[in-house]
Amino acid sequence: MAAVKLIPQLLSWAVIVLVLLRGFPARRPIVTAACLSGFLVGVAGAVVLFRSFPETIPFGVVKSALGTGFLLFWGISVVALYRSTGRRVATSGGARFVTTSSGAGAGALLAGIIAGAVCACRLPGPDGNLPALLTLVLGAGILTLFALAVEKMLPASLTVSPSGVLTAVVALLLFSSSSILRLDLFSPLSMKVMKGVHDFVHQFMESVLIPDHLFVRSEVWGYIGLLFGKEVGFWGGMVIWFTPAILIALAISFERLPSVAHIRQGAQRRKLVAAAIKARRYRLVIPVLSVAIFAAGAYQSRFPSVEYWDPKPVPVSANQEGEIFIPKKGEIDLEDGKLHKYLFKQGGQEARFFVLMTPGGQLTVVLDACSICKPDGYGQAEGTVICYYCVTLIPLETVGKPGGCNPVPIPFAERADGVAIDGKTLINSWSSTVSATARVKEGGK
Repeated sequence: MAAVKLIPQLLSWAVIVLVLLRGFPARRPIVTAACLSGFLVGVAGAVVLFRSFPETIPFGVVKSALGTGFLLFWGISVVALYRSTGRRVATSGGARFVTTSSGAGAGALLAGIIAGAVCACRLPGPDGNLPALLTLVLGAGILTLFALAVEKMLPASLTVSPSGVLTAVVALLLFSSSSILRLDLFSPLSMKVMKGVHDFVHQFMESVLIPDHLFVRSEVWGYIGLLFGKEVGFWGGMVIWFTPAILIALAISFERLPSVAHIRQGAQRRKLVAAAIKARRYRLVIPVLSVAIFAAGAYQSRFPSVEYWDPKPVPVSANQEGEIFIPKKGEIDLEDGKLHKYLFKQGGQEARFFVLMTPGGQLTVVLDACSICKPDGYGQAEGTVICYYCVTLIPLETVGKPGGCNPVPIPFAERADGVAIDGKTLINSWSSTVSATARVKEGGK
């Protein structure tokens, strides 16, 4: 079962090795050794982190490494496009280093470390599942040898530039991580763009006192409302997600052809130019395919193949003292580690909330809503709860803590046989939360 889950990650690893070998064909032994060594280091490092710290820290470290790689890719893509125009930049020494044995080995080692850590995070119980770890390492080794054999059969004309290698490696790493909810980058990126736009528009309107201006008609408010929809985050995230790969492709397309002014024979000049154009087209293959891989990663992030645990809210009522009591045991076991939703109605008002036993063994009671987003509720999967509105993942360890997109905590009293909640406090908390997020509407309408 664990091997089946690792198929996307291991296939991505095989293609990463293949691209690195093709990008540095003269340094196959160094690249192969660095890839395998890095992969083993990444797996071992992830296991140590999972054994030594709570799960949030290992996932955070790997996710930060992925994010740093994406930011580095962004910077290099801008530099590559700038250099394609013929201008010189101060990175020529770094560019030369990439083509050396040390540069190729260092790049392959870093790619292997991150890929190995991502694969380890995919395993169930990565801190102690020895058979799964051995299967992972063995599979990675076999696929590395397979990639080495395939690379030798590719035509020599199919070359890959250093920027193309980086594009493919980053795209494959992000694709392999997008199937792991706690490592996915596209959904958090879209969420941050959405919240950034929301906060900017809100602060701007308040600073210039737009609500007091009579010339702002309802039609104008309709357009402003579009900026408060989650589609802003999605399309903004798409721009940030795809731009670096497109810039690399443009940089290769804009590369200057060799000077042929010194060649007298026209046929020879045309032959030289045609060969340069053909080589440039071959170098475009990997960046163009990488754009498709980025698209696949974004799609996998947007529509993950995960079934969220999202039970139908169970109606509850309060006693004469206005107290809601939920037993720990019975038809529902509050201590089974799953979120359990409830619906409380009183005086024409209602409130949704859920009870959850966190990994630390503590029961917590929270609203099925946060203080930021539209109250679409939460689901649970792979050690997290997810906000359905902005697709933000909240580690189970932090549920019950205030702030951000975390579910709003509710005061409660834990007893030996259950939890008790004040009905009036619950209704008031729900009403104030929903009122505060009333400006966040579907589609900005």
